Amino acid sequence: MFRIAGIAAVVAVILIVLSTYTVDERERVILFSLGEIRKVDLEPGLHLKFPLINNVRFFEARIMTLNIPPDRFLTSEAKNVIVDFYAKWRIDDVGQFFRATRGDERNAEERLAQILRDGMRNEFARYELDEVVAGERLTIMGAVRQEALETARELGVTLVDVRIRRIDLPDEVSESVYNRMRAERQRVAQDFRARGQEEAERIRSRADRERTVILADAYRQSEEIRGVGDARATDILGEAFGADEDFFGFYRSLMAYRNSLTGESSTYVMDPSSDFFRYFKDPAGVTEAQSP
Repeated sequence: MFRIAGIAAVVAVILIVLSTYTVDERERVILFSLGEIRKVDLEPGLHLKFPLINNVRFFEARIMTLNIPPDRFLTSEAKNVIVDFYAKWRIDDVGQFFRATRGDERNAEERLAQILRDGMRNEFARYELDEVVAGERLTIMGAVRQEALETARELGVTLVDVRIRRIDLPDEVSESVYNRMRAERQRVAQDFRARGQEEAERIRSRADRERTVILADAYRQSEEIRGVGDARATDILGEAFGADEDFFGFYRSLMAYRNSLTGESSTYVMDPSSDFFRYFKDPAGVTEAQSP
């Protein structure tokens, strides 16, 4: 009796296990009846099913990442670039997803990857190398996502985002770009150098002109001051000569002696009776012709 009850309990547990299933909020569910889709997107919680008649398939409801191997694309100027990009996607219509891919996520990712590669190829062909490297990434990513949305919808999925990780250049393209950048930098440097030399010449010319003006003004002022000084000296000498003619004559002779009798071996050929030596003969400066 107890054995029969135990067997019945085990059978009951097995039936309960086979007749129930739990849906997590992170999952999308399809309920099949004899191989055909009966219900989709059941609410999270505990649900019942008929054993051997119904079966359940679970799919990821969260956003998934599709990592695509780096690939080469041509720009509008036929330059190769190596693009590493990825996509964020999720199952939107689980019934359509199952019908389009037989519920195989790998199959869906392969088809999405091909769609995105085609979109990248078309978009990169519209831009030059400088544009895709410098500032058109957001435009390209947005255009690729928009172009792939309709095709992805046919798979029952939604493309949440498409992002470019990095854009690399092949070695031959890198060398070409480097040479072009170097030439451009040299051109800019030469332009700056030419402008600097032009400005230096302008400053030097202005400085020379100002220097000439300053020197001319200084010379004019010095000549005016010298003229005033000479006039004043002449007046003073005239007043001194008028005050004492003998002393003035003596002073002028002393100045003449000092300026003339210089050096260790000065030789003069002059008449001893010359007026130049009158103070050597007579302290009063009276020559023989002037004596009484």
